[in-house]
Amino acid sequence: MKAILYKHPLAIRWFHWVNFPVLVCMIWSGLLIYWANGVYKISWGNKVFVKFFSTGFYKALNVPFHLAEGMSWHFAFMWLFTINGLLYVLFTFFSGQWKFLLPNRNSFKEAWLVLLHDLHIRKYEPPQIKYNAAQRIAYTAIMIMGIGSLITGLAIYKPVQFSFFSWICGGYAAARLEHFILTLGYVLFFLIHVIQVVKSGWNNFQAMITGFEVIKDAPKKVPHE
Repeated sequence: MKAILYKHPLAIRWFHWVNFPVLVCMIWSGLLIYWANGVYKISWGNKVFVKFFSTGFYKALNVPFHLAEGMSWHFAFMWLFTINGLLYVLFTFFSGQWKFLLPNRNSFKEAWLVLLHDLHIRKYEPPQIKYNAAQRIAYTAIMIMGIGSLITGLAIYKPVQFSFFSWICGGYAAARLEHFILTLGYVLFFLIHVIQVVKSGWNNFQAMITGFEVIKDAPKKVPHE
């Protein structure tokens, strides 16, 4: 017997699918800005291990090297990113969805068990309601990162007008570095997220489109959360 498991409200799905292309455009336009002054690298003494980014990297992505265009797109999508993120946080709070999202006191311990399960070291995954412990930590972290990106972005964009943000970031140079590190964090999150979606299968992916999963061999219909 099949049953329906309702997982994601329409608003959550909307915010998710809007945020994905907006964040991709933010990262791409940010790359158009960064190439004009690409100063970051990982080195030891005179030895450079990683330079962000090489000329070959830009050529492989066919980056057009249009600084003004990148800045225009970045600042335009910044407002969409901010508004969508704010609405998401407000909806999560007032709808009670935060109960399924925020980590609890056992989340960090259980997240380790989830990792062991994903690596096929542990046979059983810890019990979960809507998101497992690792997802709770990751999704909460990405919200905090969004706030960090907004603050550091404003500190870079208008360091005089938003001098307070610049100050709490440690100055303009520190804010720029923090903004860059956060962007790398988004890329890493995207990669892991896509891998996990593929691993979870179509039923899980469908839930973010339709709002529900189809549970096979269920004894009875699963009630709405």
